Amino acid sequence: MNKVRAVALLALALSVTAVPADASAAACKDVPNKYNLPFSVCDDELFIFAANYKPFESTVQDEQGAATRVFDELIGNKLRAAFPDVKIKYATWDYPVRYEDLKKAGVTPDIVIEDPKNRIDRDLEPLGWVGDLTADLERAGIDLSTLNQAAVELTRSRSDGGIYGVPLFIDEHVLLYNKKIFDRFRVRYPKPGMTYDEAYKKAEQLTRDDGLDHYKGYMQHPDQYLDFNQAGLYPFLPTSSEEPAPEDVKVDISGAAWKTYVDNLYRFLEIPRNDFTTVTDFFKGDMSQPGHLAMAVDTLSRLNMYAGSELFIEDGDEAAFAEQARSVDIGVSAIPVLKKGATTTYQPNTRAAFVPPSSPKKEQALAIVKWLVSEEGQAELSSHGVKAVLETDQVVASFGKAVPELAKIDTSAVYWGENAAISNYANTEYWDLPLWSVYRQHILRDGGTPEQALTLSQQQDIPNYIKAQSESGKDW
Repeated sequence: MNKVRAVALLALALSVTAVPADASAAACKDVPNKYNLPFSVCDDELFIFAANYKPFESTVQDEQGAATRVFDELIGNKLRAAFPDVKIKYATWDYPVRYEDLKKAGVTPDIVIEDPKNRIDRDLEPLGWVGDLTADLERAGIDLSTLNQAAVELTRSRSDGGIYGVPLFIDEHVLLYNKKIFDRFRVRYPKPGMTYDEAYKKAEQLTRDDGLDHYKGYMQHPDQYLDFNQAGLYPFLPTSSEEPAPEDVKVDISGAAWKTYVDNLYRFLEIPRNDFTTVTDFFKGDMSQPGHLAMAVDTLSRLNMYAGSELFIEDGDEAAFAEQARSVDIGVSAIPVLKKGATTTYQPNTRAAFVPPSSPKKEQALAIVKWLVSEEGQAELSSHGVKAVLETDQVVASFGKAVPELAKIDTSAVYWGENAAISNYANTEYWDLPLWSVYRQHILRDGGTPEQALTLSQQQDIPNYIKAQSESGKDW
């Protein structure tokens, strides 16, 4: 993969940058970068910059070696057709510029596509690229009430009492299962609405041997299980300010509800020889042979990759994925629910559009955001196997239609249920807490109980982390 990236970057360095016919009238700012590649943004271009959505960062290249093809095929081409009089410049983080490069060059994107959960406080606020859009959205006619409310609420929870961005799409977590393993051992397939109790029974049935083959029943990443908390639990306690000082940030993850939630996944880790390794074992991952994991909770972008969509597979990995696919017959269901009759899935793994206050093209940017969350824009995203935040009949029906490889897979579970919504977040400041310490340190490595793990994380790991980050100058 490094070789592919190097070749692509060399191609970009050697390519001749196309110059617009009216370039003489446009002032351009060069953006120096670690690759020493030519990159500039002109004042007659509307600049869209995206980060932290892995498919956009794929090494799938265009003819000049720039990583624009995934964005263009998912939405960019339709976006440009909808706004033929707007010169849209698009770039993905690190190809070849990063946030710090743009800041040093004095270049502010007109639209930033980012993860609102973790990156508002970590990246966008320090850059000065977010501000309350409440009045702007009303003026532009963008109605947030029509969108996925869990995604809106998640974005609002990080917006210091206002709303900093507009959710665009969700890299939804789903339950992938290998029909071949279920068929071999005559176990019924999962269905939307399956509880964790039912999933546990299937995991026990399918963690077994068959000759020299050992099969694992179930994998669910414990970090994501906590991070996208399905039970609606929130670790932060209210303070007296929307932006409390680091020493005023308080966390409580030791209550009975947290223990019950951690216990729920803990039992899967205790199934003999169902040791947690990685959810990518669904295809091969850390396993010596592909197709030996029955169920795994993973994202839609991974589904598109496993299905064989060339757009989502890193250059050079196509043959390996095709070979591994011979051992897997993909089924898709919703992630298990916490109790019978429930319909709540994970909190949304959403990406949102942010319009920086200093954007000189704010009105144009807002018009583009409005189109992106329109039925036309959302249907286009949905057709490429991406879960939309607008769930009209047309948008839902269009899911996967532009991905031929998904035609043979029943994906009706993608829009099943409702994402868990965050609540009680007023007067809290979001820190990217080391919740990984609960399972991966204190349970999987130390061998502790859920109660021990939660208490140690609350009393030691989290306070030490906040203190260390604060001392280094961070004030998330």
